[in-house]
Amino acid sequence: MTELLKGKRGLVMGVANERSIAWGIASALAAQGAELAFSYQGEAFGKRVEPLARSVGSEFLLDMDVTDDESLDRGFAEIQKRWGGLDIIVHAIAFSDKNELTGRIINTSRDNFKNSLTISCYSLIDVARRAQPLMTNGGSIITLTYAGSNRVTPYYNVMGVAKAALESSVRYLANDLGPDGICVNAISPGPMKTLAGAAIGGARKTYRHTEANAPLRANATLEAIGGTAVWLTSDWGACTTGEVVLVDGGYHVLGMPQSENL
Repeated sequence: MTELLKGKRGLVMGVANERSIAWGIASALAAQGAELAFSYQGEAFGKRVEPLARSVGSEFLLDMDVTDDESLDRGFAEIQKRWGGLDIIVHAIAFSDKNELTGRIINTSRDNFKNSLTISCYSLIDVARRAQPLMTNGGSIITLTYAGSNRVTPYYNVMGVAKAALESSVRYLANDLGPDGICVNAISPGPMKTLAGAAIGGARKTYRHTEANAPLRANATLEAIGGTAVWLTSDWGACTTGEVVLVDGGYHVLGMPQSENL
């Protein structure tokens, strides 16, 4: 199976480096024939993204800040100008002050709560609103979430609340955009060794725990997540929307650790 995405154009938001989940998805989409643009925020991230984009044949880079309306407007105007349309959005953007993830959620500050929800959740709605007019032939919007959205997870705190809001937004956006043939879904991997994951306290312990207890005795790989994204963004995923697709080695089915780890 090759070139499942030939002729499709997509914007990938949130690549930090070659270990990013967004990069795993971008690599898989490009391998299946998708033409990609990449957004980044600020010069430092731009320097990281540029060589990765080139490696998949893309020179279309956009400096976009999801907290700045003018920045988003400029970015989507450039997509309209260059491509005239859009088929895929990969939204891999989340943020919280890591100092507030190590304590208790009861101590979350108002400013960090608003900032976390704005960047990690509202940005999806903001991006989808701008993408809709460009997806004249339908399309697929994918975001990333985590099981801390519905189960208490150490060191996750306000990010769990943000991801719960994000998943609810996926369902509402799926309903809003369905008549336009636009699918909206989330992929929920287990713990990953990424730059974002490293910001979560106890990340190494969490990674080892899920690897030891998941039914497959393995955490997700970038390749597995990328393959899931290919399915969701190809014509094969045309009837799947409003879903949170779990790619976590089956960890989500457990009620307790495996007997040998009790």
